[in-house]
Amino acid sequence: MEQYTISQLSSEFEISTRTIRYYEEKGLLSPKRTNTGQRIYTKTDRAILKLILRGKRFGFSLDEIKEMIQLFNQDRSGKKQLEKTIEYGETKLKEVNERIEDLMYLKKDLEAILQDFKERLRLLREG
Repeated sequence: MEQYTISQLSSEFEISTRTIRYYEEKGLLSPKRTNTGQRIYTKTDRAILKLILRGKRFGFSLDEIKEMIQLFNQDRSGKKQLEKTIEYGETKLKEVNERIEDLMYLKKDLEAILQDFKERLRLLREG
C-alpha cells in the first residue's frame, strides 16, 4: 500500500500543508495517523486530493466536491456521482458562458472607447 506524508503531497501538488489540513477539517480527507500523530495519506487520499484540486480549478465549491466524493462512497458504481457531477458541471458551464458573454460586451465597449479616444487624440494632434 502506497503511503504519503503531508509534505510529500504538498510538494507534489504544489499546495501548502495548511491547505491539505483545511481539506481534512472540512471532512474531505481522512488520513490515518502514526503513533506519534503524523498524518499518513493513502493512495485513495491522494486520488481524492487530486479530485479536490481539479474540482476547485473548474469552480466547484468544497461543499459540491464533498458531495460528489461522498456519492461515490455511497454508490461504488459511480452512477450517482456522475449524475451529480454532470448536474454541477452543466450549471458551471452555464455560468462560464454567461461570464464569457459579459466579457465580450465589456470587450466591445472597451474597443469602442479606445477607438473614440484615438480619434480624439488624432484630431488634437492635427489641430
